[in-house]
Amino acid sequence: MADLVEKELSYQVNGVLFDVFNELGGGYPEKYYQRAISLALGKKKIKFQEQLMVPLDYEGSSIGRFFIDFLIEGRLILEIKSAPKLYPRDQKQVLSYLQRHNIQIGILANFHRQGLQVKRILRGSVRDNSSS
Repeated sequence: MADLVEKELSYQVNGVLFDVFNELGGGYPEKYYQRAISLALGKKKIKFQEQLMVPLDYEGSSIGRFFIDFLIEGRLILEIKSAPKLYPRDQKQVLSYLQRHNIQIGILANFHRQGLQVKRILRGSVRDNSSS
């Protein structure tokens, strides 16, 4: 079943996200959540790469680059936001990262004033695990 993709790792990452939100609350700039998540992942001994630069090519020529917030255990992409709401473009961004890296699952987390919004994104579908 698709819902079982990286179940344990997803559970651990969600735990980190909720720990960070419970400690900090919402409304801070994204960079502070990035730093807190990095510390929390390290404390839980979860392997990750942060601000992973990925070149974007077209027909063999570089046309730009983008940065993935977190690549966790080489198997899960975590993208974080701090905005009033998530937009369809945010989900499309994660889906493009998943396709580009041939990874099955991503988590999109939004730390906003009203709560933590978490979407589990599989290549082909999106699942909402929000708390407000």
